Amino acid sequence: MHFVKMHGAGNDYIYVDCTQGGVAEPERVARIVSDRHFGIGGDGLILIGRASAPGADFRMDMYNQDGSPGLMCGNGIRCVAKFVHDRGLTAKTRLAVETLSGTKQLDLHLEGGKVASVTVDMGKPILEPDAVPVLLAGADVGEAARAHAGGRPVPEVVAGLSGSAVVDREISVLGKAYRITCVSMGNPHAVVFADEPVGGLDLERIGPAFERHGIFPERVNTEFVNAEGRDSLTMRVWERGAGETLACGTGTCAVLVAAVLCGRAGCEASVVTRGGTMRNRWDAATGSVFMTGPAATVFEGDIDIIDI
Repeated sequence: MHFVKMHGAGNDYIYVDCTQGGVAEPERVARIVSDRHFGIGGDGLILIGRASAPGADFRMDMYNQDGSPGLMCGNGIRCVAKFVHDRGLTAKTRLAVETLSGTKQLDLHLEGGKVASVTVDMGKPILEPDAVPVLLAGADVGEAARAHAGGRPVPEVVAGLSGSAVVDREISVLGKAYRITCVSMGNPHAVVFADEPVGGLDLERIGPAFERHGIFPERVNTEFVNAEGRDSLTMRVWERGAGETLACGTGTCAVLVAAVLCGRAGCEASVVTRGGTMRNRWDAATGSVFMTGPAATVFEGDIDIIDI
């Protein structure tokens, strides 16, 4: 199997061109190739295929490190754009990529004829508790945002929202109280604003407890965040099925949305991960979150898939 290893802000995946044929048993292959000691090493496997959705150029199918299918990966989809452009599968600089979370629109930014960064329209955040999903009762999202605005005007994008959301709600994890804001960006996220520096958190201990907490029926990705200012947020992330990763694109979008709802940031901010920085914007005109971040190729090769 020929592969290309790529990363977006350190969130690394093994990519395979499936436009001419598929990969058998992708769940098993994902576990094998993702192993950092016995395989190639990565946060999962991403297959690039022909699209079936109307108007889409390509399809992305992703599998986590543990072999479980993933719905969407913001860092991964940027690398899909770089893969198809830099390898001559398309000359377009505006692409539509089909995912299990719907078709995403991407704008490619070139340097020296190669893709250096990509802006992705990640769509509207999903806040209704049943749709995240999270088994907590929500509160009116507009009222929650106004309660956290601290005297500032509520942003236009929030003023236009209706329905309920889980905003700054207390839960107990490993006997300690945490306050969470829940957002889906095609996959579920719980955002925790931390008082202590997130660099010192023991994510290997608390991450799995969040991921498999009983209030998250489909498990959850958890972001631990320091709000450094109105336009700068620093995060670490524990991803379901992968553990701590250096970055999570959908997670950076969920963090921005949560920060706006909790009155901690404006509608455009830099989100700093351990692997790099995304510049995200929650757009009032469309309601979508736009994420801009890097995409890089590491190396490529061939591997024989055997059981390990």
